[in-house]
Amino acid sequence: MGVLAIITGFFAIGLTRDPHALPTMMIDRPMPDFKLEPLGDEIPLLTFSDVKGEVTLVNVFGSWCVACAAEHSELMKIGNSGAVTLYGVDWRDTAFEGRQWLEQYGNPYSKVGLDADSRLAINLGVTGAPESFLIDTEGRIRYKHIGPITPEVWQETFLPLIQEIEGGKQ
Repeated sequence: MGVLAIITGFFAIGLTRDPHALPTMMIDRPMPDFKLEPLGDEIPLLTFSDVKGEVTLVNVFGSWCVACAAEHSELMKIGNSGAVTLYGVDWRDTAFEGRQWLEQYGNPYSKVGLDADSRLAINLGVTGAPESFLIDTEGRIRYKHIGPITPEVWQETFLPLIQEIEGGKQ
């Protein structure tokens, strides 16, 4: 009887948790140092030094990712809004595939880097694309979002966090 109560307790707790919320050990830690490959001469290259000094949003995407295509129109709006500097990490692609994808869908990113060998993705704990990381002015990861950024996620999660970080200048 006691074992059944314990098992029932675990299930009850599990039902109260968000199944999309995967824990990450990177929250409040510095963005890992990285060196990415360029997608091409015409696309500014994302570097480690870019993620410091201002609040930034780093989006991990891939040309092979269906959910990335679904979120892309929202990223175009975010990139054009000026609310935050948006950077892209093209994960597990070739430079050609990344360029073709951005040419087809548009480039919302201020800078983009290619993570073909997954080194940055592994260091960030990326489990799939798309994933997005909100970085504070000190280069620390303040929030990780798994899955597409929808208008609701942008309005209800990212914007308040950006305003909080900018208000506290952390």
